[in-house]
Amino acid sequence: MAERQKFLVIAAGGTGGHMFPAQALAEVMLRKGWRVKLSTDARGARYTGGFPHTVEIEQVASATFARGGVLAKLLVPFRVAGGVVVQIWRMRRDRPDVVVGFGGYPAIPAMGAAWLLRLPRMIHEQNGVLGRVNQVFARRVDVVACGTWPTTLPAGAEGIHTGNPVRGAVLERVGAGYIAPGDYPMSILVIGGSQGARALSDVVPPAVAALPVALLQHLRVSHQARDEDGERVKKFYADHGIAADVQPFFHDVPRRMSEAQLVISRSGASSVADISVIGRPSILIPYPYAAGDHQSANARGLADAGGAIVIPESRLSVEVLSEQIASVLGNPQGASLMAQAALSVGKPEAAEELVALVETLAGTE
Repeated sequence: MAERQKFLVIAAGGTGGHMFPAQALAEVMLRKGWRVKLSTDARGARYTGGFPHTVEIEQVASATFARGGVLAKLLVPFRVAGGVVVQIWRMRRDRPDVVVGFGGYPAIPAMGAAWLLRLPRMIHEQNGVLGRVNQVFARRVDVVACGTWPTTLPAGAEGIHTGNPVRGAVLERVGAGYIAPGDYPMSILVIGGSQGARALSDVVPPAVAALPVALLQHLRVSHQARDEDGERVKKFYADHGIAADVQPFFHDVPRRMSEAQLVISRSGASSVADISVIGRPSILIPYPYAAGDHQSANARGLADAGGAIVIPESRLSVEVLSEQIASVLGNPQGASLMAQAALSVGKPEAAEELVALVETLAGTE
């Protein structure tokens, strides 16, 4: 009789920070011959375009206290409980060998069901501070895998540093050769998370325009800006004669990053992982309202290694940013050292380390 195919359920929420590492794990588990199902909600489903087509996508009822009016907030516990009940029913009919949660409210139904059914389960936290959902499950899982180290954990929970898994498109560019700044075409990549960042759209264009002409004449910018900011950002670059590609979302961030001399970014976990695995100098501007200030924690490893310059948003200005951009692009040797330092903290093997934990939980190791 043929051996039963191992079955993994991945539960992840509706942001790129949760979905990209979930996608990376799914890619490797499929290659290992596992069947993989993703449990998410309608918001998370928007990020599934990059998932391999053989991953089963299952939408669940979920809700968050962060959005909606009073009535919507009152209904949150009932919607979440309903999602858990549905997942218990599904998992009893089609029992997973392991359930892995990547955080976000849509992860609650599958993780709650796995806990109640006592299935092998683990969570992966991308940031240096646990998200709300992972805080709830940190003491209710067999393993807590940490993408950023050190990660602040609740008493009684122990973490294993795996790093943040990156997608196959990023792994293809591990340690891609870095061309130091010089008197030839150069590029800056500006990314502000899944949907761009208003603060970067406000400050980066004038900071670039303020650069010395000797740098500016060689420069091209790829700038990810929100829909509502896109036109004014495009117009500013065009009015100042700066070659710029402005889009709300880049589907080829790994390629653009590998071709860049400098990356200017928020310090979301996925962005930091991509920057360190590819190995590029960066200027990081942590999102100041992130829960537990986790973006500052995410940036610390890169900054301490010498691979990134961190500018708190409270100190962000056109003058400060322009000066820091010039300090990187005007110093080829220093920029090369930053690229090497970034690479030194990258963990391209993160997905494989997660896979090993999954296989151990499933009893196949």
